[in-house]
Amino acid sequence: MEKNNSYLNTLDTEQVNKRSRGLDSLSGLEIAELMNAEDRTVADAVAKALPAIGQAIDLIADRLERGGRLLYIGAGTSGRLGVLDASECPPTFGVAPDIVRGIIAGGDVALRNSVESAEDDPAQGQADLQNIGLREIDTVAAISASGYAPYCRGALDYAASVGALTIAITCNRDALLSRHAHLAIVAETGPEVLQGSTRLKAGTATKMILNMLSTGVMVRNGHVYQNLMVDVVVNNSKLEERAVRIIRQATGADEERARCLLRDANGSAKAAIVMELGGCDYASAEAALLSSSGRVAAALQMLR
Repeated sequence: MEKNNSYLNTLDTEQVNKRSRGLDSLSGLEIAELMNAEDRTVADAVAKALPAIGQAIDLIADRLERGGRLLYIGAGTSGRLGVLDASECPPTFGVAPDIVRGIIAGGDVALRNSVESAEDDPAQGQADLQNIGLREIDTVAAISASGYAPYCRGALDYAASVGALTIAITCNRDALLSRHAHLAIVAETGPEVLQGSTRLKAGTATKMILNMLSTGVMVRNGHVYQNLMVDVVVNNSKLEERAVRIIRQATGADEERARCLLRDANGSAKAAIVMELGGCDYASAEAALLSSSGRVAAALQMLR
């Protein structure tokens, strides 16, 4: 344990932030101003990781195109952020719930309750991936702000043994976790306003990175047309209105026409767009989309 403590003591995210030494003497406004100033540095930290993020998007997209999955795995705040990002993919991009999946140390109970000791068990990281049938074609992205979590290291080592793509997402340079991955994404966010509370800047950086990964992968895999969320799942009135707006923006149709298209396309904004711009019926639109791996532009090219 002494060796572990020695390593953790070297991490930038565990250091004292000199700018916030008087935190306990500040007013509410002053606390908010200080935190806001610190948060402004996060985007710059993420910017330095963009080449690795871009590479990860391309590698993950290729594997998903061939039937793989993107699996986020982490402990504590990092694990919760992975579960959050994964849970948003089905309604946003119309993909099955198992395509992007979040796994958190300690199981679902850890989403609402602290199970911090769970991150110390590398064997459980392996077991959690075995339990979902990890395959060579999958990608495992382990998230750990410190880059220390043994749970994540165990998961990456097992994933590598299976032949899966392994990615480490951390907020410390030269983190242990990075040495266990094919690709490391590192956003050096530095000391927190509240010492060691990596739910703050490190958490914000992690959320930004996950936003880029999932959105970028889904764009590359045809779930977006132009910059429109064409695979949105219409399961409530708000999302129906969004689908109508998407159809109008993509086709120039008026509201009445867009609603008719959405109805005739069985609630699929993507198919409705292909029907209107391709001058075809629903069956033909679906066939063209199937032949083009769901890419609207390619489907329209086939119909011309």
